[in-house]
Amino acid sequence: MRLASEHFAASLLYLLAGSAGLIWVAPDLAAGLYVMPRVAGITHLFTLGWLTTTIFGALYQLLPVALGAPVASVRAGHASFWTFAPGVGLFAAGIAFSSTVLHHTGIALISLGILLLVANVGASLASASRRDTTWVGIALALGFLTSTLVLGVLLLHNLHTGFLGDARIRVLATHLHIALVGWVLVMIVGVSFRLLPMFLLAHGADTRWAGRALALLSIGAPALAIGLLAIIPVVAWIGLLLMEAGLACFLRQCWAFYRVRIRRRIDIGMRFARASLLFLCASALTGPFLLALGARHTRLATIHVVTGLLGGLTLFVIGFFYKIVPLLAWTVHYRDRMGRSPVPTVADTFSARVATIQLRVMVAALLVLGVGIGAGSSHLTRCGAALFAIGTLLLASQIGRVAFGRHA
Repeated sequence: MRLASEHFAASLLYLLAGSAGLIWVAPDLAAGLYVMPRVAGITHLFTLGWLTTTIFGALYQLLPVALGAPVASVRAGHASFWTFAPGVGLFAAGIAFSSTVLHHTGIALISLGILLLVANVGASLASASRRDTTWVGIALALGFLTSTLVLGVLLLHNLHTGFLGDARIRVLATHLHIALVGWVLVMIVGVSFRLLPMFLLAHGADTRWAGRALALLSIGAPALAIGLLAIIPVVAWIGLLLMEAGLACFLRQCWAFYRVRIRRRIDIGMRFARASLLFLCASALTGPFLLALGARHTRLATIHVVTGLLGGLTLFVIGFFYKIVPLLAWTVHYRDRMGRSPVPTVADTFSARVATIQLRVMVAALLVLGVGIGAGSSHLTRCGAALFAIGTLLLASQIGRVAFGRHA
């Protein structure tokens, strides 16, 4: 439990840092300057600091319960955390401020942390008593995580040597899609197969769509990568269409779970997840236009990534955060008091009203961000970034209440 908790605490700090940084780089986003070092630095606060750290913590909590796979080495888990988490901060700062020492130190720590985690979780998967869609999704995602690391190291080396030349943008696009689709989205599909029915109290849904989503996404992402890197448009288009079909299958699976749920009222965590699916759709709709028009349409590329990263993936993970973190905290604070004194329910440990306000603020923020970037307006983009930061602060206040046992 401590292993998961330290990951969740660090990931929330990185979400706060990334949200503050979003305000700083808003003029660059409005201009479509997504290749700027400071934009890359802030992006990694979200991708590595928020999403990846949260996933690592969730894996340590999920493996024993969902797959009957105890963590192979708790000590290795802590070692992974204490190398990876500080490494992310050093790396992001090094990229943003062009510090060779910081980003080299950071990538070394990140690499060590990822390798430790892949070995640790890989050993756990090998001992799992259940090998279902969730098992397959986690295994596939870990492979994509390793590929993401390799591409990231290549891009970092290119900062000093320029050896990629004109291929830099194609490698960057590949890195982003392998990271966001191959690592994060594939992991989300696999984990959702187990957690969404539990959170929604949904039983009897057709669960075949999750496996189809994993197959299509795990083939489509490498195909897109090959098409982009080798400049073979037909392969890139095949990869894109496979990924779009994979996302459609995931959406179909989510719809099936939401449709058969026993409890008709949807709680706030699952409302975040539901909202995120709309932003994933929006990001997917821009994908074909971006591939057809090319990298010269930098503001469209920026909207594509912002919508998918902040709207689709971040909101989905926040939704799961609202389900997992309060349950962990409740267990710590109240498990020993059960039957001896009155205890709050898990839902009482945070304010659903504040969480609802947070959801509305963040959805509004993403809409304003999209309009601001599309119009090339620094003012609108910064307003959207500020709204997103407010939503993140509301989340932090909620988690703080949960962590310290001050129930609503």
